[in-house]
Amino acid sequence: MTRTIVASATREIIIGFDQPFCVIGERINPTGRKKLAAEMIAGNFDTVIRDALEQAGCGATMLDVNAGVTAVDPNATEPALLVQTLEIVQGLVDLPLSIDSSVTAAIEAALKVAKGRPLVNSVTGEEEKLEAILPLVKKYDVPVVAISNDETGISMDPDVRFAVAKKIVERCADFGIPAHDVVVDPLVMPIGALGDAGRQVFALLRRLREELKVNTTCGLSNISFGLPHRHGINAAFIPMVIGAGMTSAIMNPVRPQEMEAVRGANVLNGTDENCTNWIRTYKDYKPAEGGQAIAAPTQVNTPGEGNGNGGRRRGGREARMARG
Repeated sequence: MTRTIVASATREIIIGFDQPFCVIGERINPTGRKKLAAEMIAGNFDTVIRDALEQAGCGATMLDVNAGVTAVDPNATEPALLVQTLEIVQGLVDLPLSIDSSVTAAIEAALKVAKGRPLVNSVTGEEEKLEAILPLVKKYDVPVVAISNDETGISMDPDVRFAVAKKIVERCADFGIPAHDVVVDPLVMPIGALGDAGRQVFALLRRLREELKVNTTCGLSNISFGLPHRHGINAAFIPMVIGAGMTSAIMNPVRPQEMEAVRGANVLNGTDENCTNWIRTYKDYKPAEGGQAIAAPTQVNTPGEGNGNGGRRRGGREARMARG
């Protein structure tokens, strides 16, 4: 059984087909958030702190950390800012982190200060990227997100995206990185622009699980980009991709509708044993008239939620298209 282990200084999480779905909180990312970018450039991390604590409190399994505030000379600006952001976040929460950058120097700088076993997000199938990122992944013994695009860009053909994923897994093996430490992002296309985007990703996930035996992730809200009431599409998408074999997603855990979909899918998929987390989270939940909840769940995060291992402790994108 494929198992990808990530860890903070104090908590180990397993991503796997027999584990609860891994929710990677997306909020600490200035891409498309001008106010957050301006704050981070100015050395103001109030929003970063609030987003870290809120996502952890809402049940995130991991947190993605990105400091790409500018496209102007990111090699000079991003490494130090990513390190600063990462250190702030890992000082606030005990969740494993995903180091999210397209700048090799920033990834290396962050790996030097990261506690536990973070996830590197990401590497693509471009040979230049593979040669730059994979030695770092091997050196620091960390898992990596493999995004299914290469020098030719993002293909609309799912067979091509599978071939790119396979190439990355094989190149990882050349560097001594096992397949269980490769988490493939098959690239979810917007359903509003590509009508069979859902069917494409479901088929791709089954192939990735059965043929390559790798864990998978995606930028979840890509599926609803450009549509009204995106949360409804996202919430419907979650149990379907889980059923097809997806084991994690970069998403917003602050949205109750989407987290309910995750927790419900875990129950139905058999990864929430005895419905324990569902009952603990929703035991006091009561719907109001008109179908609106009168209160948020009384408990939304517990030790071990999302890892299926009782919260065991241990010591110490450039192709992502849109965020909701």
